[in-house]
Amino acid sequence: MDLRDTPEQAAYRGEVRAWIEAHRHEAPPPTRGNHSVDPEPYRRWQARLAEAGLVGVTWPEEYGGAGLGPVEQLIVRSELRRAGCGGILDNIAVGIIGPTIIARGSSEQQRRYLGPMLRGEEGWCQLFSEPAAGSDLAGVRTRARHTADGFSISGQKVWTTGAQHADFGLLLARTDPDVPKHKGLTMFLVPMRVPEVTVRPLRGMSGGASFNEVFFDDVPVGDQAVLGSVSGGWGVALTALMFERATLLGAFDEIGFSAERFAAPFAEHRELADAHLRQRLAQVTCGLLSLRYSSYRTLTALSRGAVPGPEAALGKIGVIEAARQGCELIAELVGPDALEGDWGETAFNLPGLRSGGGTEEVLRNMVGERVLGLPPEPRTDKRTPFRELGRSPAGAGVPA
Repeated sequence: MDLRDTPEQAAYRGEVRAWIEAHRHEAPPPTRGNHSVDPEPYRRWQARLAEAGLVGVTWPEEYGGAGLGPVEQLIVRSELRRAGCGGILDNIAVGIIGPTIIARGSSEQQRRYLGPMLRGEEGWCQLFSEPAAGSDLAGVRTRARHTADGFSISGQKVWTTGAQHADFGLLLARTDPDVPKHKGLTMFLVPMRVPEVTVRPLRGMSGGASFNEVFFDDVPVGDQAVLGSVSGGWGVALTALMFERATLLGAFDEIGFSAERFAAPFAEHRELADAHLRQRLAQVTCGLLSLRYSSYRTLTALSRGAVPGPEAALGKIGVIEAARQGCELIAELVGPDALEGDWGETAFNLPGLRSGGGTEEVLRNMVGERVLGLPPEPRTDKRTPFRELGRSPAGAGVPA
């Protein structure tokens, strides 16, 4: 891929830069890890960005987006970062949930939710993981039972980003336990600010609460809350996960793991007299550079209309491993001071980052099977009715 802007992209970058320069005094500072204690300044800023066409850059114009490509979206991100401005508040909504509603939602759902989502007027969260169903997403136990008016949802979700600020959530629930686990799932658009929903923060070692656990106690929703079709939720979930891969590619450049930022502060450090430490610094730096060019290749494919495939999981694995090695090396170089600042924040967040978007073990299995063509591990749960899985020790506790 030619990394230089085309004339059209250069003109677009100039327009974006000029708008940001004119409005940067309105912008809040960048958030750490896409989380914010007080979302209101970021909601207002997202509304201003949306007015300028700088939110949902890749969304079709008929849904309020700019109808442009991933390169233009990257230009907006890089120019905001260059100016020291915060970006949009709700990357999960704009990058994952909104595109899923565009792809699988009804016209009524698109009219109701997409505009407020784009402008930051309504916050969203993604309600997938559960205490017993994380990387094995099809094992979710949250139930949605049919009622005279629609459905009643009961269960628990965990590790939910942004639930404390969300007005709505994209929730995967089981509607039919008598079929194999992938076939009895339905996706819902659920309200979060109702008495039947309880959000509790999960505090990390840094003292912050980036994640939450969420409890649903017979939450009533109508038939119009179904996204896609009843028992067609697994296909909708795969659509959301496809957009998640693309969103992660854009988010990696905001975490701060650039080779220059990592290596430059330590180039003259006295501890680098140790050849072993110099070698480790070089290894981490080379790993970061390789990830950058892997992202460029993926960006090329996206700009040509390709769909992010399972190979994108390697980017997530590589970034987290590079961050782990980098944090360890910085700790050796500077001692306890490594726990301060951005790298300290990264070290505190690494345990959660390792699991977010799928654990490394599951992602490696996915790449092995779907990219390398290796034989899958033997499994019987794909053909067994979900209710029957609850009768085995491994599936004990599955609600009937």
